[in-house]
Formats: sequence, C-alpha cells, structure tokens
Amino acid sequence: MIRAARLILLGAALASWLGVGVAVAGALVEFPNVSEQSPKLTGYLARPDAGLSALAGRQFDRVGPYPAVVVLHGCSGISSHSAGIADRLASWGYVALAVDSLSPRDISSACRGGSLGQAFDAYAALRYLTTLEDVDPGRIAVLGQSMGGGSALYALDHDLGAQYFTERFRAAILYYPGCGIPGANLTAPTLILTGEADEMSLVEQCRQMVAHARPGGAPIALTVYPGVHHNFDVALLNPGVRFRGLWLEYNEPAARDAEAKVQAFLATHLGTAAVGEPTLR
Repeated sequence: MIRAARLILLGAALASWLGVGVAVAGALVEFPNVSEQSPKLTGYLARPDAGLSALAGRQFDRVGPYPAVVVLHGCSGISSHSAGIADRLASWGYVALAVDSLSPRDISSACRGGSLGQAFDAYAALRYLTTLEDVDPGRIAVLGQSMGGGSALYALDHDLGAQYFTERFRAAILYYPGCGIPGANLTAPTLILTGEADEMSLVEQCRQMVAHARPGGAPIALTVYPGVHHNFDVALLNPGVRFRGLWLEYNEPAARDAEAKVQAFLATHLGTAAVGEPTLR
C-alpha cells in the first residue's frame, strides 16, 4: 500500500515540479534486488537522449553507451528532488537511476534509524544499469545524500558492503553523509560535500574519517562549506526549517559550487557526452 501510494505521489510531484506530463520526463522502473528473498526495487530512470533531460541538455553526438549514476535518497525517501538530480545528471550526458529504497519495503520514513539495506540497493541498481544497452557497464558512479551518502560509504568500503560483490563503482559523490567508518578503505574515488554548521552529519567525523583512511584505499576529497547546514542543495528549504530538532536550510552559493564540483568530478572519473555550464534548479 505504501509502495503504490509513494509511486502515485512521486508521479504527481514530478508532473507538478516539471510543469508537464510525466511522460515527458524520465520513466518509473522496477528491477530485481540483489537477493531473490528481497523485494523488487523501483526507481526513476532518466536518459540523456529522451524527455526533459534531452530538452534541458546539449545535443549529443552519439546514442550511447553512456556513463551512468545511481542516486540514493535521504531518510525521507525518494522525491521530486531526487528526480531533479537524475534529470540534471541526464542533461549532462549520464543515464541516471534514482532508487526508491523505502516503498518496496512498505516503509514511509527511515528518519528514526534502523537497518534498511540501502547500500545493497546501490548494487542492485548497478546490476540493472549494466543490462541497459545504452549504458557503459564500466562507467557507473553512485551519488548519495544524507542517509544515502552514508549507505554509499558502506557500499564502497572494501571491508563492509563491497566485500560481497565483484562489481565496482567507478566513483562516488556524497552530500552531507554520516561519516561513521573509522579507517575507511574505499574502492572508488569519493567526493564528500558537507556544511560546517550541519547538525545532523557532523563535519568533524568526516574530517577524522578522511584523515584516518587506509593508505591503500581510493582517495577521498572533502569539501566543507563554512556556515552551511544540512540539505544545503534543496531549494525548497528556503527559508530553512527545523526538523526533529535539527536545522535544514538551502544555501545557493554552496549548492552552485557543489554542483560544479560534481560535474567536474564525474567528467574526470566517468567522462561525459556533454560539457556545459552547471544547470542548477
């Protein structure tokens, strides 16, 4: 029931946010989980050469295969913001899949904590993307926000999630994650973007994690924005709000700088079919 309701609400939110019919945007898809005992997953799939992404982006010189990005949401679940990230990535030349980790499990929110399995969902999405003809299976990254960033960290760590899979992400981008892995040993170059004033994802933990990362692991780049709070890239949080006692607030200069860094980071590690100015919305 929660799953059906979330899909309906996501479709409605997309139509409202885009100002056009859902068919003009990306597609809602369903794909297998990593285990047959786990529920199938759903997500929002955007492509460079179709729908809104093609209208917003440059003209592409070829049909594919394209590099791809898996997008992991925060504890509140998938939203029009998640879909917006996917469409923006697609306008840059990437196939993007925003994964819904909550409704397939009949969960309305994960903000009170608990085990979810979102890190494994990232690999399920990676496997699904490799089955698509227009995706280059050797060039897939993961982008996570808040809870999704922490899940991506777990998925990438050689001694944690990555030990269960032979597949590998080529790069990772983490917006304000919980950096709770001492002695991180990551399997892909990682970019962390967070705010100095974040009350939910404490920046000092990220600094400590980067400082004590294993020498043999992939490099971790940390960008800290002074005076910036959690969810600094979510334009709807302007003005900011207090949620469960924590301050959440959009910051346009930080959001624009972070987007430019994301675009450059992906181009470096995945390559891209389109090069242009950031297209923050």
